[in-house]
Amino acid sequence: MLEKIKQTADFLKQKISIQPETAIILGSGLGGLGNKITDSVKIKYQDIPNFPVSTVAGHSGQLVFGKLAGKNVVAMQGRFHFYEGYGMKEVTFHVRVMYFLGVKNLIVSNAAGGLNPKFNQGDLMIITDHINFFPEHPLRGKNFEELGTRFPDMGKVYNTEYIKIAEKIANSEGISVQKGVYIGSSGPTLETPSEYKMFRIFGADATGMSTVPEVIVAHHQGMKIFGMSVITNESEPDNPNEETTHEEVQDVAGSVEPKMTRIIEGLIGRM
Repeated sequence: MLEKIKQTADFLKQKISIQPETAIILGSGLGGLGNKITDSVKIKYQDIPNFPVSTVAGHSGQLVFGKLAGKNVVAMQGRFHFYEGYGMKEVTFHVRVMYFLGVKNLIVSNAAGGLNPKFNQGDLMIITDHINFFPEHPLRGKNFEELGTRFPDMGKVYNTEYIKIAEKIANSEGISVQKGVYIGSSGPTLETPSEYKMFRIFGADATGMSTVPEVIVAHHQGMKIFGMSVITNESEPDNPNEETTHEEVQDVAGSVEPKMTRIIEGLIGRM
Protein backbone atom coordinates (compact mmCIF):
# COMPACT_ATOMS: atom_id res chain seq x y z
CA MET A 1 0.00 0.00 0.00
CA LEU A 2 2.79 2.43 0.89
CA GLU A 3 4.50 1.82 -2.46
CA LYS A 4 1.20 2.42 -4.28
CA ILE A 5 0.72 5.71 -2.40
CA LYS A 6 4.19 6.92 -3.37
CA GLN A 7 3.72 5.75 -6.96
CA THR A 8 0.48 7.73 -7.25
CA ALA A 9 2.03 10.83 -5.68
CA ASP A 10 4.97 10.66 -8.10
CA PHE A 11 2.55 10.39 -11.05
CA LEU A 12 0.65 13.50 -9.93
CA LYS A 13 3.84 15.49 -9.32
CA GLN A 14 4.71 15.00 -12.98
CA LYS A 15 1.34 16.46 -14.00
CA ILE A 16 1.43 19.64 -11.91
CA SER A 17 3.75 22.61 -11.47
CA ILE A 18 2.70 23.59 -7.93
CA GLN A 19 2.99 22.08 -4.49
CA PRO A 20 -0.46 22.26 -2.87
CA GLU A 21 -0.52 23.49 0.73
CA THR A 22 -4.21 22.82 1.34
CA ALA A 23 -6.49 20.02 0.20
CA ILE A 24 -10.27 20.41 0.01
CA ILE A 25 -12.63 17.42 -0.10
CA LEU A 26 -16.02 18.36 -1.56
CA GLY A 27 -19.05 16.23 -0.72
CA SER A 28 -22.42 15.60 -2.37
CA GLY A 29 -23.70 18.69 -4.16
CA LEU A 30 -20.69 20.74 -3.05
CA GLY A 31 -18.33 20.32 -6.00
CA GLY A 32 -18.80 23.86 -7.32
CA LEU A 33 -16.00 25.31 -5.19
CA GLY A 34 -13.55 23.53 -7.46
CA ASN A 35 -14.72 25.73 -10.33
CA LYS A 36 -13.37 28.82 -8.52
CA ILE A 37 -9.81 27.48 -8.63
CA THR A 38 -7.70 29.41 -11.13
CA ASP A 39 -4.78 28.21 -13.28
CA SER A 40 -6.31 24.81 -12.79
CA VAL A 41 -5.15 21.38 -13.83
CA LYS A 42 -7.90 18.76 -13.70
CA ILE A 43 -7.17 15.05 -13.53
CA LYS A 44 -9.92 12.42 -13.62
CA TYR A 45 -9.72 9.73 -10.92
CA GLN A 46 -9.90 7.05 -13.60
CA ASP A 47 -6.68 8.38 -15.11
CA ILE A 48 -4.73 8.25 -11.82
CA PRO A 49 -2.82 5.03 -11.03
CA ASN A 50 -4.16 3.11 -8.01
CA PHE A 51 -6.97 5.65 -7.41
CA PRO A 52 -10.48 4.42 -6.64
CA VAL A 53 -13.34 5.84 -8.74
CA SER A 54 -16.28 7.72 -7.23
CA THR A 55 -19.61 6.11 -8.16
CA VAL A 56 -22.03 8.46 -6.37
CA ALA A 57 -24.31 10.95 -8.14
CA GLY A 58 -23.22 14.54 -7.50
CA HIS A 59 -19.52 13.65 -7.46
CA SER A 60 -17.55 14.75 -10.55
CA GLY A 61 -14.69 12.38 -9.82
CA GLN A 62 -11.61 14.51 -10.40
CA LEU A 63 -8.73 16.32 -8.72
CA VAL A 64 -8.39 20.04 -9.38
CA PHE A 65 -4.98 21.62 -8.77
CA GLY A 66 -4.47 25.38 -8.87
CA LYS A 67 -4.87 28.58 -6.87
CA LEU A 68 -7.66 29.69 -4.54
CA ALA A 69 -7.47 32.86 -2.44
CA GLY A 70 -3.85 33.20 -3.56
CA LYS A 71 -2.82 29.80 -2.17
CA ASN A 72 -1.83 26.56 -3.86
CA VAL A 73 -4.60 24.01 -3.40
CA VAL A 74 -5.92 20.69 -4.57
CA ALA A 75 -9.65 20.00 -4.49
CA MET A 76 -11.36 16.65 -4.68
CA GLN A 77 -14.63 16.90 -6.57
CA GLY A 78 -16.06 13.69 -5.21
CA ARG A 79 -14.85 11.30 -2.54
CA PHE A 80 -14.91 7.55 -1.89
CA HIS A 81 -17.29 5.89 0.55
CA PHE A 82 -17.15 2.69 2.57
CA TYR A 83 -20.66 1.79 1.35
CA GLU A 84 -19.45 1.75 -2.26
CA GLY A 85 -17.61 -1.45 -1.41
CA TYR A 86 -14.19 0.05 -0.82
CA GLY A 87 -12.11 -0.88 2.21
CA MET A 88 -10.91 1.81 4.58
CA LYS A 89 -7.43 1.84 3.03
CA GLU A 90 -9.04 2.71 -0.32
CA VAL A 91 -11.50 5.21 1.19
CA THR A 92 -8.58 7.18 2.64
CA PHE A 93 -6.00 6.50 -0.09
CA HIS A 94 -6.26 10.06 -1.44
CA VAL A 95 -5.45 11.56 1.96
CA ARG A 96 -2.26 9.50 2.10
CA VAL A 97 -1.32 10.65 -1.41
CA MET A 98 -1.91 14.28 -0.43
CA TYR A 99 0.61 13.88 2.39
CA PHE A 100 3.31 12.93 -0.13
CA LEU A 101 2.31 15.90 -2.30
CA GLY A 102 3.22 18.18 0.61
CA VAL A 103 -0.30 19.08 1.82
CA LYS A 104 -0.34 20.52 5.37
CA ASN A 105 -4.02 21.51 5.73
CA LEU A 106 -7.16 19.49 5.05
CA ILE A 107 -10.62 21.02 4.64
CA VAL A 108 -13.48 18.51 4.55
CA SER A 109 -17.09 19.23 3.64
CA ASN A 110 -20.15 17.03 3.55
CA ALA A 111 -23.92 16.92 3.34
CA ALA A 112 -25.29 15.69 6.67
CA GLY A 113 -28.57 14.84 8.33
CA GLY A 114 -29.49 17.05 11.25
CA LEU A 115 -29.76 15.45 14.69
CA ASN A 116 -29.84 18.56 16.85
CA PRO A 117 -33.47 19.74 17.06
CA LYS A 118 -32.23 23.36 16.99
CA PHE A 119 -30.76 22.87 13.51
CA ASN A 120 -32.73 23.73 10.37
CA GLN A 121 -32.49 22.45 6.82
CA GLY A 122 -29.85 24.49 5.00
CA ASP A 123 -27.82 25.36 8.11
CA LEU A 124 -24.03 25.28 7.97
CA MET A 125 -22.33 23.44 10.83
CA ILE A 126 -18.65 23.83 11.69
CA ILE A 127 -17.44 20.45 12.92
CA THR A 128 -15.86 20.68 16.37
CA ASP A 129 -15.47 16.94 16.97
CA HIS A 130 -16.60 13.61 15.56
CA ILE A 131 -17.74 10.14 16.58
CA ASN A 132 -16.44 7.16 14.60
CA PHE A 133 -19.34 4.71 14.17
CA PHE A 134 -17.89 2.87 11.18
CA PRO A 135 -17.44 -0.92 11.51
CA GLU A 136 -13.78 -0.72 10.45
CA HIS A 137 -11.00 1.65 11.51
CA PRO A 138 -8.85 3.31 8.81
CA LEU A 139 -5.65 2.81 10.85
CA ARG A 140 -6.24 -0.92 11.36
CA GLY A 141 -3.28 -2.97 10.15
CA LYS A 142 0.44 -2.34 9.92
CA ASN A 143 1.53 1.16 10.94
CA PHE A 144 4.17 3.03 8.94
CA GLU A 145 6.09 5.37 11.23
CA GLU A 146 6.90 7.74 8.37
CA LEU A 147 3.15 8.45 8.16
CA GLY A 148 2.36 8.73 11.86
CA THR A 149 2.44 7.15 15.31
CA ARG A 150 0.83 3.79 16.07
CA PHE A 151 -1.58 5.24 18.66
CA PRO A 152 -2.52 8.82 17.71
CA ASP A 153 -4.17 10.96 20.37
CA MET A 154 -7.57 12.22 19.20
CA GLY A 155 -8.11 14.89 21.85
CA LYS A 156 -7.62 17.85 19.50
CA VAL A 157 -8.46 16.90 15.93
CA TYR A 158 -10.27 19.93 14.47
CA ASN A 159 -8.05 23.00 14.50
CA THR A 160 -9.44 25.54 16.97
CA GLU A 161 -7.64 28.47 15.29
CA TYR A 162 -9.27 27.66 11.95
CA ILE A 163 -12.67 27.34 13.64
CA LYS A 164 -12.30 30.83 15.14
CA ILE A 165 -11.23 32.29 11.80
CA ALA A 166 -14.19 30.66 10.02
CA GLU A 167 -16.59 32.05 12.62
CA LYS A 168 -15.19 35.56 12.14
CA ILE A 169 -15.52 35.26 8.35
CA ALA A 170 -19.09 34.01 8.65
CA ASN A 171 -19.97 36.88 10.98
CA SER A 172 -18.43 39.48 8.67
CA GLU A 173 -20.31 37.98 5.69
CA GLY A 174 -23.60 37.86 7.59
CA ILE A 175 -23.71 34.06 7.38
CA SER A 176 -25.25 32.17 10.29
CA VAL A 177 -23.30 29.05 11.32
CA GLN A 178 -23.82 26.31 13.85
CA LYS A 179 -21.13 24.29 15.60
CA GLY A 180 -21.40 20.65 16.54
CA VAL A 181 -20.33 17.01 16.54
CA TYR A 182 -20.51 14.86 13.40
CA ILE A 183 -21.07 11.11 13.64
CA GLY A 184 -20.01 8.96 10.71
CA SER A 185 -21.51 5.56 9.92
CA SER A 186 -21.29 3.18 6.99
CA GLY A 187 -24.62 3.64 5.15
CA PRO A 188 -25.92 3.47 2.48
CA THR A 189 -29.27 3.38 4.26
CA LEU A 190 -30.38 6.57 5.95
CA GLU A 191 -31.03 6.32 9.67
CA THR A 192 -34.11 4.82 11.27
CA PRO A 193 -35.98 6.98 13.81
CA SER A 194 -34.44 4.93 16.64
CA GLU A 195 -30.94 5.34 15.19
CA TYR A 196 -31.49 9.11 15.05
CA LYS A 197 -32.40 9.06 18.74
CA MET A 198 -29.39 6.87 19.60
CA PHE A 199 -26.95 9.13 17.75
CA ARG A 200 -28.40 12.15 19.55
CA ILE A 201 -27.94 10.40 22.91
CA PHE A 202 -24.32 9.77 21.89
CA GLY A 203 -23.89 13.54 21.65
CA ALA A 204 -23.92 13.99 17.87
CA ASP A 205 -25.48 17.00 16.14
CA ALA A 206 -25.28 15.73 12.55
CA THR A 207 -24.75 12.42 10.81
CA GLY A 208 -23.32 11.24 7.51
CA MET A 209 -21.47 8.48 5.69
CA SER A 210 -18.05 10.05 5.12
CA THR A 211 -15.45 12.45 6.53
CA VAL A 212 -14.49 10.60 9.73
CA PRO A 213 -12.07 8.09 8.10
CA GLU A 214 -10.44 10.87 6.06
CA VAL A 215 -10.02 13.06 9.14
CA ILE A 216 -8.53 10.23 11.21
CA VAL A 217 -5.91 9.53 8.54
CA ALA A 218 -5.14 13.24 8.04
CA HIS A 219 -4.72 13.69 11.79
CA HIS A 220 -2.48 10.61 11.88
CA GLN A 221 -0.24 12.41 9.38
CA GLY A 222 -0.14 15.65 11.38
CA MET A 223 -2.35 17.74 9.09
CA LYS A 224 -4.35 20.71 10.39
CA ILE A 225 -8.05 20.03 9.83
CA PHE A 226 -11.20 22.09 9.32
CA GLY A 227 -14.60 20.54 8.65
CA MET A 228 -18.02 21.84 7.66
CA SER A 229 -21.39 20.16 7.13
CA VAL A 230 -24.47 21.32 5.25
CA ILE A 231 -27.55 20.22 7.18
CA THR A 232 -29.78 18.79 4.47
CA ASN A 233 -32.75 17.67 6.57
CA GLU A 234 -34.14 18.32 10.03
CA SER A 235 -34.36 15.75 12.80
CA GLU A 236 -37.92 14.53 13.28
CA PRO A 237 -37.58 10.95 14.57
CA ASP A 238 -41.07 10.98 16.08
CA ASN A 239 -42.66 12.19 12.86
CA PRO A 240 -40.91 10.39 9.98
CA ASN A 241 -43.59 11.13 7.40
CA GLU A 242 -41.50 12.70 4.63
CA GLU A 243 -38.99 10.50 2.83
CA THR A 244 -35.48 11.89 2.37
CA THR A 245 -33.86 11.22 -1.01
CA HIS A 246 -30.30 11.64 -2.24
CA GLU A 247 -31.60 14.07 -4.87
CA GLU A 248 -33.02 16.27 -2.11
CA VAL A 249 -29.69 16.12 -0.27
CA GLN A 250 -27.90 17.31 -3.42
CA ASP A 251 -30.42 20.10 -4.00
CA VAL A 252 -30.15 21.48 -0.47
CA ALA A 253 -26.35 21.23 -0.45
CA GLY A 254 -26.18 22.99 -3.81
CA SER A 255 -28.40 25.84 -2.64
CA VAL A 256 -26.20 26.53 0.39
CA GLU A 257 -22.88 25.98 -1.35
CA PRO A 258 -22.23 29.68 -2.16
CA LYS A 259 -22.23 30.50 1.58
CA MET A 260 -19.89 27.63 2.40
CA THR A 261 -17.64 28.64 -0.48
CA ARG A 262 -17.24 32.17 0.87
CA ILE A 263 -16.24 30.85 4.29
CA ILE A 264 -13.78 28.27 2.95
CA GLU A 265 -12.25 30.67 0.45
CA GLY A 266 -11.78 33.24 3.19
CA LEU A 267 -10.27 30.66 5.51
CA ILE A 268 -7.76 29.48 2.91
CA GLY A 269 -6.69 33.08 2.36
CA ARG A 270 -5.88 33.40 6.07
CA MET A 271 -4.09 30.08 6.52
